[in-house]
Amino acid sequence: MERVLKAARTRPLPEGQGVELSRVLSQSRSALVAVGLFSALINILMLTSSFYMLEVYDRVIPSRSIPTLVVLSVLALILFVSQGILEVIRSRILVRIGNHLDEASSERIFDVMTRAQPVASQRGGGLQPMRDVDAIKAFLSTGGPGALFDLPWLPVYVAVMFLFHWMLGLAAVLGAVILIFLTLLTEFRTRGPTLEMTRDVAVRTEIALAGRRNAEIIAAMGMGPRLARRYRNAGLTATVSQTLVSDLAGGLGSVSRIFRMVLQSAILGLGAILVIWGESSAGIIIAGAILMGRALAPVDQAIANWKGFVAARQGWGRLSEFFQKLPASPKRMPLPRATQNLNVERLTVLEPGGQRFLIRDISFSLKAGQSLCVIGPSGAGKSTLARALVNAWRPSSGRVELDGAPLEQWPPEDLGSQIGYLPQDVELFSGTIAQNISRHQDAPEPERVIEAAMAAGVHTLIARLKEGYQTQIGEAGSTLSAGQRQRIALARAMYANPFLVVLDEPNSNLDAEGDAALQKAISTIKERKGVVIAVSHRSAILEAFDMILLLHEGQAAAFGPRDAILAKHVRNSSLVGAVQGKPGAVVPIKPQGGLADGRSGT
Repeated sequence: MERVLKAARTRPLPEGQGVELSRVLSQSRSALVAVGLFSALINILMLTSSFYMLEVYDRVIPSRSIPTLVVLSVLALILFVSQGILEVIRSRILVRIGNHLDEASSERIFDVMTRAQPVASQRGGGLQPMRDVDAIKAFLSTGGPGALFDLPWLPVYVAVMFLFHWMLGLAAVLGAVILIFLTLLTEFRTRGPTLEMTRDVAVRTEIALAGRRNAEIIAAMGMGPRLARRYRNAGLTATVSQTLVSDLAGGLGSVSRIFRMVLQSAILGLGAILVIWGESSAGIIIAGAILMGRALAPVDQAIANWKGFVAARQGWGRLSEFFQKLPASPKRMPLPRATQNLNVERLTVLEPGGQRFLIRDISFSLKAGQSLCVIGPSGAGKSTLARALVNAWRPSSGRVELDGAPLEQWPPEDLGSQIGYLPQDVELFSGTIAQNISRHQDAPEPERVIEAAMAAGVHTLIARLKEGYQTQIGEAGSTLSAGQRQRIALARAMYANPFLVVLDEPNSNLDAEGDAALQKAISTIKERKGVVIAVSHRSAILEAFDMILLLHEGQAAAFGPRDAILAKHVRNSSLVGAVQGKPGAVVPIKPQGGLADGRSGT
């Protein structure tokens, strides 16, 4: 038994093109073969009760032999116990196959979930892969898979019925056809409602998650009752779908159970007629009724578990679609750390799930030690460009290169160690400040954590806290202020001295002290020959940058040395409005002679 259970445990995953469900399941091939073998033995042993009753009525009672009855009873008991042990083993193997599927694909599932939102075509798609794996795992732990393994044995039982008498076999065939029809009817009637139920539950979950993320806004602006009504309405819609699926599956399951009982009684009646005609014995009546019930039990059980089967099958299909849309990164050969330049060539990004261009044909190049400020009106594509530069969003065409190598050529972890990213909406993870700064490395180096905090100008702030770097920040950094979260996220972006640092609105929540720390951090990156790019609407930050990229409607309206761009665009206020967000505003920038390649003059 223990050897069989070990067959379903996790094995090392093959290298190459990522983990697909079929490949993961194939690793449990020996366990599935064992399940099939045990199912065969179980179904053979299921004949025990029928033949026991046949022998009792046709041999023991006429002979009145107690020793024969004892021997038959002991043999039947041994076979029943053996059947029970095999059923327990089969159930436990199926559970472990589900555990193996979950464990072996968990990293791939998490990868899909973190990348699914930009490409998800349905609402709630970001968490759907996790739900689908849970549905598959839950189905494997029920009696449904066992029923599916038992269904192929239905013809065997029918054949035995024909051996008893052709009329009994014909009745069994008729009953099997009707139950199979009910099974197919269950499939067609529940397929659509199950899909609707999945979508409705995803909508309700999305509303709940959004409410949890924005609890403060809801409380402050009195939006609770309105959102609660939306949640209730979404819940009612989901409840209607769930009720419909349950009613269909439960109703058809009840019909099949009643029909099976009627059929067993009909077999008894037919057997009685055959006994009266002298064409059968009393033992065959009882044995035939028991055998008929056993033959149709898998169909009945399959219908009862059909809801879980449909959910698991649809989850399998959705996961396969997600894996196809978001293939795992192939194994890449490690490349030397970038030290020379960043090159962006005709970069184009489409709206997730749509056809509208967010940015189009953007090209520029920066050398080590240079800095760039991306400006433009709201909706110009600044944040989209930032996401594309750090490989968070994949371009539809064009490419981003570090030292001549496209981002896709770098192993993901190697690329991540060379990129620092501060998003516009700062998100931290539950854990300590040190864990967040070190990007949740398993064994972070304290020296590097402190170095990053000092480079971001947040070391003193952290040292003032009671627990210092071991301070627990709570879910999403809830124990910190917005400014503190932004400064810690800046330290995270600078951890391990990445070559490329991209900052999206880095000073949106900073006070004067935070602004000064940010200016110093930008200077530090330039001094160590890194490349820093910032998206900002505030003009004060411009003095820290050598180059300016002006975006307008997703395209580059101007790119070049800061002072040259200011001199050219300040007359018509196009650059001024882009920075301040207010057309015609005056930007008090003191020109500093710039060089042709974009390096600041001294």
